Amino acid sequence: MATSQPPKTVDDFLAALPGDFRLALEKLRKTIKAAAPNADEVISYRIPFYKQNGMLVGFSAAKEHCTFHIISAAILRDNAKALAAFSTGKGSIQFTPEKPIPAALVTKIVKARLSENEQHAKKKKSSR
Repeated sequence: MATSQPPKTVDDFLAALPGDFRLALEKLRKTIKAAAPNADEVISYRIPFYKQNGMLVGFSAAKEHCTFHIISAAILRDNAKALAAFSTGKGSIQFTPEKPIPAALVTKIVKARLSENEQHAKKKKSSR
C-alpha cells in the first residue's frame, strides 16, 4: 500500500495502514525485534527493513496481503514444508491478517537470516 509521502519511520509506515494490516504487521515487527534485538530498524525502498551485518528482513503491505521479505531463497527452501500454506516468492512470504505466519516460524527464519548474514560478513572480512 503506497502512500504519496514516503514514510520516515516504521511507525509512520504502520500508521498509514488499515487496522487489520497494521495489527498484523505490528505483531510481525514485535517478533522480528525479539528475535534480532540488535538489528537496526530502517526504511528502505519505502518499507520497513531490519539490518544487521547487511539487510536482514523486512515487511510490507499490498491491497490484499502482507509480505514478509526474507531475502533468502535458501531459507525459503529449508522451510518449504512449514510455508506450504503461504504464497512465496524468490525471497518473500505473503500472508493475510487473518492467517499470519506463526511467530515461532518468524523467529526461526529471522535467526537463520542472522546466521546467514554473520557467515557472509565473516567471509567478506577474511577475503580482505
